[in-house]
Amino acid sequence: MANHAFLSASASHRWIACHPSARLCAEVPDQESTYARQGTEAHELCQYLVEKALGREAADPTANFEFYDAEMQESAEGYCSFVMEQIAKAKEFCSDPLVCVEQKLDYSKWVQDGFGTGDCVIVADDTLHIIDMKYGVGVLVSAAGEDGTGNSQLKCYALGALDTFGDLYDIRRIKLSIYQPRRENTDTFEMSAAELLRWADEVLSPRAKLAYEGGGEFQAGEHCRFCKIKEVCRKRAAYSLGLAKYEFAEPPSLTSEEIAAILPQIDTLVSWADDIKAYALDRALSGTSYPGFKLVEGRSVRKYTDEAAVIDAVASEGFDPFEKKVLGITAMQKLLGKARFDELLSGLIEKPKGKPTLAPDSDKRPAISTAKLDFKDE
Repeated sequence: MANHAFLSASASHRWIACHPSARLCAEVPDQESTYARQGTEAHELCQYLVEKALGREAADPTANFEFYDAEMQESAEGYCSFVMEQIAKAKEFCSDPLVCVEQKLDYSKWVQDGFGTGDCVIVADDTLHIIDMKYGVGVLVSAAGEDGTGNSQLKCYALGALDTFGDLYDIRRIKLSIYQPRRENTDTFEMSAAELLRWADEVLSPRAKLAYEGGGEFQAGEHCRFCKIKEVCRKRAAYSLGLAKYEFAEPPSLTSEEIAAILPQIDTLVSWADDIKAYALDRALSGTSYPGFKLVEGRSVRKYTDEAAVIDAVASEGFDPFEKKVLGITAMQKLLGKARFDELLSGLIEKPKGKPTLAPDSDKRPAISTAKLDFKDE
């Protein structure tokens, strides 16, 4: 069996929306990124800490890690605490809940050859709880999903768990939780088991069949972000260039309504443009020629060829060749250890308010009062 399902749960938001993309993406070889390897290590650490907290035998994997640091340790400890809190809540109405860590889940009843791994599955009498750790920082992940009906990846996992444990437990409620520590995002969505099964039969299964067969129509949208063919997809290009339907005059001539219609497309357009530029550069380096363009050297920054020789030369003239500054918070925590760090420095650290930014109404953060901003400026 392959390590990843052809119609994987993690990519379900894409192939559910854009069915034929699944076959095309399968033809492109996987290239594991630094971020993916970092995420894998974070998940292994999370698994170890949870197993240890449950009193199960587990080996500390960090000695073999490439990206282990204080931030990863803190994130994993936070995840472990969250899982243990959910187990404690489950025990309030179930004396002995079933807790599975890194559980293999088969949802092939609805998606051909569909399987995946749930970070944590808790079954407590009538309630099934799926918890997923997201170590990535680039994209804020919602437990409710983009359409507000539940994150499709977690729903696929819930279907696999329901199929596995449904005969042993009378599961009626489904809880889906995202724990994303580096975005300070802990999110939970609830639905009934009946709603989940209805979605599986009416939405997931028929669209998975189309995707498996390579049928259906291409559809562009936010789900294009991690698509392997996003740079050359004609549908995405047309979607992104749809912004050009606005006959831009001077900015003051745009109404608030027009600007509100444009804002949701800006990030998608910029992302698409960046992807095209990166793809074109990569192909140019491989020999592809683009009419009107040529490869040139970019801006470079001066650097020392031999730092030891620089130190000796400057020191011999009586100057100090080093600059001294306080370690950053993450590096300092790694130096002292979390407990000692908290003991010594917790009262000397603050987290300033973030710079104001526009976000859609669906964003969970509270709106900032412009009156407060005016007062601050004064």
